[in-house]
Amino acid sequence: MSNAIPRMTNLFLQLGLDASEEAIAQFIKDHQLPTDVEIADAPYWNDAQRQFLTEQIAADAPWAIIVDQLNESLHEDAVKLSSGLE
Repeated sequence: MSNAIPRMTNLFLQLGLDASEEAIAQFIKDHQLPTDVEIADAPYWNDAQRQFLTEQIAADAPWAIIVDQLNESLHEDAVKLSSGLE
């Protein structure tokens, strides 16, 4: 793992994804998850991405905060829907 400072753009780079602001916003928009699907269980991750996310959350590593932010963003539509905000 690199010594990159944990932030959303660097998380996307760690995951091998396009880290431009536009690409991150589009990824979040296109990959919304139901409330009962945890981020590491999303069907669109490959094994290495899933392992990285799982390890960071389990270790409560510095990346865990950013992974949690991504998790919240990926569940935003489902949370709004379930709480009647949409």
